[in-house]
Amino acid sequence: MEFNYWFVIVGVLLIFMALSSTILKRLPLTTSMLYLAFGLGLGPIGLGLIKLDPLDFAGWLERVTEIAVLVSLFTAGLKMRRPLKDQRWRPPLVLATLTMVVTVALIAATGSFLLGLPLGAAILLGAILAPTDPVLASDVQVEHVSDRDRLRFSLTGEAGLNDGTAFPFVMLGLGLLGLHHLGPYGARWVAVDVLWAAAAGLGLGWIFGMGVGWLTVTLRRRHEHALGLEDFLALGLIAVTYGAALLIAAYGFLAVFAAGVALRHYEMSQTGTEQEPDQVLDASPEVLPEKLAVDEEAAPAYMAKAVLSFSEQLERILELTVVLIIGGLLVYAKLSLINVLFVLILLLLIRPAAVYLTFRGQGTFNVHRPYIAWFGIRGIGSLYYLMYSIEHGLPKGLAEQMTSVTLLVIASSALLHGLSVTPLMTRYQASRGPAPAEKPA
Repeated sequence: MEFNYWFVIVGVLLIFMALSSTILKRLPLTTSMLYLAFGLGLGPIGLGLIKLDPLDFAGWLERVTEIAVLVSLFTAGLKMRRPLKDQRWRPPLVLATLTMVVTVALIAATGSFLLGLPLGAAILLGAILAPTDPVLASDVQVEHVSDRDRLRFSLTGEAGLNDGTAFPFVMLGLGLLGLHHLGPYGARWVAVDVLWAAAAGLGLGWIFGMGVGWLTVTLRRRHEHALGLEDFLALGLIAVTYGAALLIAAYGFLAVFAAGVALRHYEMSQTGTEQEPDQVLDASPEVLPEKLAVDEEAAPAYMAKAVLSFSEQLERILELTVVLIIGGLLVYAKLSLINVLFVLILLLLIRPAAVYLTFRGQGTFNVHRPYIAWFGIRGIGSLYYLMYSIEHGLPKGLAEQMTSVTLLVIASSALLHGLSVTPLMTRYQASRGPAPAEKPA
């Protein structure tokens, strides 16, 4: 009977979210908070429909969270419609590199001192909890491709990049625990896990994104082939980019994000930066979609918009699925004084300190620092890295301790950031006033 119950529960939840979405946007609530609450009710302390021991189901949970993160990274990349030379790219790069390093170091120090973790485990915990989440942070990210807001662009870019830039520290932590080969004096780690994996991932993703974009648009413009099935196009590009990256020992997360950025960059190179994709498509409202898909001017914009639309829908479905599961897993989060203190230090002290230390002298971006410092939202990416580590041999005692802390961080982040996102973003929008007209890049 449990499977029959799932049909009813999921159906009711989907209908409820569809009917209440407009109301929820006005409230200090996020969809992630609701999914988490539903998941908690469906878990062992509620109806008992979600019964997953994270250690026993680590492999399965790793794959589910992996897919959710991949789709979200690709979607984030597609939303970032600015030339690479645009100054808006600078804050995300700082956040995903310098801020990431400082955050890992501070979490590792806190984990060692407060939780009694050995050095390797402390660094691993830092790598698990340092990345911000591209899935649960959707309320503070770029809302649409014409969104020029610097704060949203910075948070979107950070979430897209740091799920990949955290990987070297995951491998370092595993290596110090004897679960990964670092090479003499860490030489292999630097050469392969830091330099090669990051550069190859970004390069491969860029080539695949540009190549698929060019091939699709060329076939449509010249031969009226490759029409429709943008959902297959999106899934295929994600899958082939990720798989190819793993085959050459590159970071697949960075590759998929780069593929999304590259696909958007190809569209932008064809459409130009002076007008948005919607402006191109709206210029001929009487034209049927199948005609827009092969139109010389509109084909790139039509392709990019269709791929983004599908990716956003899939991202929402995966968010519901994974956050429900996380809610069911919260029974494994031990609410001890030490764990709660660690969570508060991470969210209230470490994230703001890391941002302020690495964003000094950033000029006009200083006005965004308080918001960036607060909205370091943790979520599905952290759960993925945790399951990845468990699958790579993390000892049971450490696995249980890190699982408890990680689940508490995710739940606390969803709650605190979820309650504050609406009033803070409303305040931010009000402080900006009318958006100034911008010169084309």
